[in-house]
Amino acid sequence: MDVKDRIRGCLLGGAIGDALGAPIEFESLREIRRHHGQDGITGYVATWRGTSALVTDDTQMTLFTVEALTGDRTPGGVRQAYLRWLDTQEHQAPPPADRPHRTGALREEGWLYSRRAPGNACLSGLSRPFPGPSPFGTPGPVNPGSKGCGTVMRSAPFGLVAPYDAGAAFELAAVCAQITHGHPTGYLAAGAFAAIIARLMTGEPLEAAVHHALGLLAGQPRHEETSGALRAALDLAASGPHSPERVESLGGAWVAEEALAIGVYCALAEPSPERALLLSVNHSGDSDSTGSVCGNLVGALRGAAALPAAWLTPLEGRDTIERLAAALL
Repeated sequence: MDVKDRIRGCLLGGAIGDALGAPIEFESLREIRRHHGQDGITGYVATWRGTSALVTDDTQMTLFTVEALTGDRTPGGVRQAYLRWLDTQEHQAPPPADRPHRTGALREEGWLYSRRAPGNACLSGLSRPFPGPSPFGTPGPVNPGSKGCGTVMRSAPFGLVAPYDAGAAFELAAVCAQITHGHPTGYLAAGAFAAIIARLMTGEPLEAAVHHALGLLAGQPRHEETSGALRAALDLAASGPHSPERVESLGGAWVAEEALAIGVYCALAEPSPERALLLSVNHSGDSDSTGSVCGNLVGALRGAAALPAAWLTPLEGRDTIERLAAALL
């Protein structure tokens, strides 16, 4: 499998998982089963807009992360890209290019100008200055108490641009997570996710990649919540048949370490990309974020060719995702 297929798989898989989970994000497992049957959703269903296969802020922010990494791979460059994403949440069409951050082809794509339940910390964090990251293990300068999953769901691209240096992927993802989320668990979980993706890009099995990330975490102060969540995912995947109830034992995924753990568990517990993605969204919790994380993982692990064609064809923004995947090469 070549690098191009893994990059495409990671980005497309994340968008598929996001679009699968979006319509049921705020439903309990009981409500999901009542509306869709005992097995929950088995494919795309209509969102709150009456259309299926629509992505959310998870994919939007991931794409702006990619755009930043095709050019200025610094925290400042990434923050500028996130400010362009913020425009898509605050305007109905591209505003005049009268500020420094308003440069980039992605901001000109009208389909992105749609508010898709963005996280409060992402919105509020980008309205504040970012003087630079804090030392790992200490609260970051922006939203120092926030460890929402908005750090993890956008961070797979950092692993795509550093496939042979998981430590570099970890560090850049964790630093850039501090742009909006300052809690150490929030940014360390983002770093661990990027490191796992980086190892998968080299062909390493997922379990080994997770253990490598645990080694990187062990060297950081206040890593315990993230490390504990990853170990719980590994133990759960090895301990018996999977189920939505077992997914929920890892938490609701509204915070970073739980979203990461659920994505890892589902990708480990179910070898089929299709079944892994469905497992990752059919639960009471942040279904689009766990679907996105799981999709990034299985896509990087197995490549775009392993993703269900029926889910690729109608996927919103597929052409843009393909273009950005090619640009990363």
